[in-house]
Amino acid sequence: MFLLTYSYNNKESAGFLNEDKTGIIPASKVFQGAEDLDMVGVIERFDTMEPEEIKIIINTCKDTIDLNRVKVLSPIPYPKRNVICLGKNYLDHVKEVKSLKTVNSDVPQKPIYFSKIASPAIGHEDLVDSHSNVVKHLDYEVELAVIIGKKCKNVSLEEAESCIFGYSIANDISARDIQTSHAQWHKGKSFDTFCPIGPYIVHKSNIAFPPKLKIQSYVNKELRQKGNTGDMIFDISYIIWDLTTGITLYPGDIILTGTPAGVGAGFNPPKYLKPGDKVDCLIEEIGTLSNTIA
Repeated sequence: MFLLTYSYNNKESAGFLNEDKTGIIPASKVFQGAEDLDMVGVIERFDTMEPEEIKIIINTCKDTIDLNRVKVLSPIPYPKRNVICLGKNYLDHVKEVKSLKTVNSDVPQKPIYFSKIASPAIGHEDLVDSHSNVVKHLDYEVELAVIIGKKCKNVSLEEAESCIFGYSIANDISARDIQTSHAQWHKGKSFDTFCPIGPYIVHKSNIAFPPKLKIQSYVNKELRQKGNTGDMIFDISYIIWDLTTGITLYPGDIILTGTPAGVGAGFNPPKYLKPGDKVDCLIEEIGTLSNTIA
């Protein structure tokens, strides 16, 4: 199942893609009496029906909206809380970030967390503001986004998968010069438009757990990053177990799980983004998230 948030006739709605991914079934047609459900509302309602029952409705519904007639938005345009991010969660990326002054190349013994403001999170084909008046070293990071499906705390490793709703693609846009001029990464990761996510959420029933998916990024059609989500230093079960030890997660919370090698800062000389560049982030079984730098 592929879920999306879209704008149609000047109204934002949540829905499902039909089987051939050409049409949208509004969430209100799946969850009766729920005309104004946003994506978080869909996630909260999802467990009131069996996934197979939802699939039957999606595959038999004839009253669809043509995908080409809508504007696809980020699946959760306004996350209720900051996006939770992991730094240095792929070994090859750990080795390449030694060029960044405030980031050492030691393999982390515990997950490195930081938060990213996304208000809003921008979507597929939206423009990324380069903030070129203050940012000189603009970078990209393709990441698997994990979407939490239920309220959870003190989750065991074995229970972690049950807390997941689905997966999406994110681009952790980063102002490296701002990031390295502070003792922490929050500001350099949180400029407006620096959190593209999308285009869809893929329900976890579509993807084997733990996900072992090809993950890539291209800049102007040049392959920059190439890895596999199975190569994370701290896997998704560990991340959820560790995060929920003392912290409650809620439906719609978003976790960005780190990026493989090939970011702009990792090249010699660095290959930073500039206005006009197009970044394509691809994850197997999910799709492509594309954004242009303005």
